[in-house]
Amino acid sequence: MKRLASYALQGLVAVLPVALTVYLIYWLLLSMEAVASLAIRAVLPDDDWYFQGLGLLSALLVLILVGMLVDGYVVQHLLRLGDSLMSRIPLVKSVYGAIQDVLRALSITRDKSADSVVMVEVQPGMQLIGFITGRNIAPRLMPTGGEEIIGVYLPMSYQLGGYTVYVPVSSVQHVDISVEEAMRIAVTGASSTAEQAVVL
Repeated sequence: MKRLASYALQGLVAVLPVALTVYLIYWLLLSMEAVASLAIRAVLPDDDWYFQGLGLLSALLVLILVGMLVDGYVVQHLLRLGDSLMSRIPLVKSVYGAIQDVLRALSITRDKSADSVVMVEVQPGMQLIGFITGRNIAPRLMPTGGEEIIGVYLPMSYQLGGYTVYVPVSSVQHVDISVEEAMRIAVTGASSTAEQAVVL
């Protein structure tokens, strides 16, 4: 009986992450379709013109257009103003900051500037896994005139966000694994067998 329960638990551990991921994507797509369809139906002269999926397609197009606009200087300035405003409102700034941390953690694996996985020595015998993100900005923030300073993003395990630290290049050790794999190790605390093998 205990063995059957163990098998059932192992099956749950194997299936649950996949099922939750699929459900989350499905829920997100349905939500985008539902919200976008309200705006589309208000614009279309006849409901017969609407078809299932038009809302999702329109939402994706809007996101692409917004992404293109974000590259513009004026929009970047407006976004910074909005970011500053949101960061000053009590309660709102906590939620807003948490969302920003989540998005940063999700997007860093696709960020070309996060080009290297490194181990940062915080004290003798203790290291943290991180990602080099500030090769160009670090010298302007901390001009030393001596050893090169780099920015390293340190994600937190089982929590939202992380820290960006600026350290001498000699204090980091490059690790030969992908950014995606390193992020998974850091966020999950290297809890899976495969991740433990990589760390060890």
